Amino acid sequence: MIHTAEPRDIGEIEPLDFLVVAPHPDDAELGMGGTIARMIQQGWRVGILDLTTGEPTPHGSEEIRRAETLAATEILGVTWRGNAGLPNRELQHTLQSRALVASYFRMLRPRWIFAPYWHDAHPDHIVATDLIEAARFWSKLSKTDMPGERFHPERLFYYYCVHLRLAVQPNWIVDISQQWEKKRASVAAYESQFITGRPTEPVTFLDRVEADAAYWGRLIDRQYGEPFACKEPLALTSLRDVF
Repeated sequence: MIHTAEPRDIGEIEPLDFLVVAPHPDDAELGMGGTIARMIQQGWRVGILDLTTGEPTPHGSEEIRRAETLAATEILGVTWRGNAGLPNRELQHTLQSRALVASYFRMLRPRWIFAPYWHDAHPDHIVATDLIEAARFWSKLSKTDMPGERFHPERLFYYYCVHLRLAVQPNWIVDISQQWEKKRASVAAYESQFITGRPTEPVTFLDRVEADAAYWGRLIDRQYGEPFACKEPLALTSLRDVF
């Protein structure tokens, strides 16, 4: 189910472990759909907050995009998904939008937040990252009319869903070999964005998505992978899961 209610109307909900914030529906799936599926399979509570509807687009509509988002959500098995209702193509970091996103953080109380990588060609993506970083800070404010109790997510990480041909150097790569098919299906669910009107002969858009995942997998000696970045250092209590 996709929640479109205001943050104060979310009601009682068990805190999320992770919240992926996406400028548009499909960004979370493209950037870290395999990791989302893996976290859910491991028993974590994972949510996605889309900031905009992503429309208009050449072959889509709000109704089509909503149905595609629902299909992708069900494929991944996401715990909670919502849409902040901010304007596509005109996303702005205002005090009002900052308070809105911070309110979602206060109501959902995720331990970790995932945001788009901070360097991109798409203005919405750049604004989204700046907005998320500021909202993370604001979510811990007291003496405010924002709903929910003051809260500060422990960590902010960054996934790659960029419109630039960057030779990025991620901080770590997640093995999604067992989750690749779910990722591919979740991306393909957005037919209006990635299939309709695009070439049907190789190399297709989905072929490129797979090639990227295979590249990141090769770097960690696995079949498929997804890269991530962070600005703050990570603390390890064990090297057991490092390979």
